Amino acid sequence: MENEIAYAREELLDPDEFLAVLNESTLGERRPVEDRGRIEKMCSNANLVITARHCGKLVGVARSLTDFTFCTYLSDLAVSEAFQKMGIGKALVKKTQEAVPGATLILLAAPKAIDYYPKIGMTRHEAAFIFRPE
Repeated sequence: MENEIAYAREELLDPDEFLAVLNESTLGERRPVEDRGRIEKMCSNANLVITARHCGKLVGVARSLTDFTFCTYLSDLAVSEAFQKMGIGKALVKKTQEAVPGATLILLAAPKAIDYYPKIGMTRHEAAFIFRPE
């Protein structure tokens, strides 16, 4: 079925499609899926979106913020559970890297995905720091 997946860089990410993929993956547990306004802003302010579609339906997304030269923060990597373990997440990461050649790709792993990223060639970094909103 992987060869039936169409990958593309899309300029606009539809909030309803994004919400569906978040809820169909485990990422929805850690995203503000109940706050439509925030989801809309997340979609409109991302400047690099790579999608995976099966028969036109969004089944995977890599939503990033980047300067296209030094760093790219891959904020959301989500694949619908029915399409997981097919290489779609790995392909989305690869296509994100191809869109920003030479830039460092950075992401914060969801707890359930910590073991996934080393398997696709990413290096764990122990010196990340964050501020969380109050």
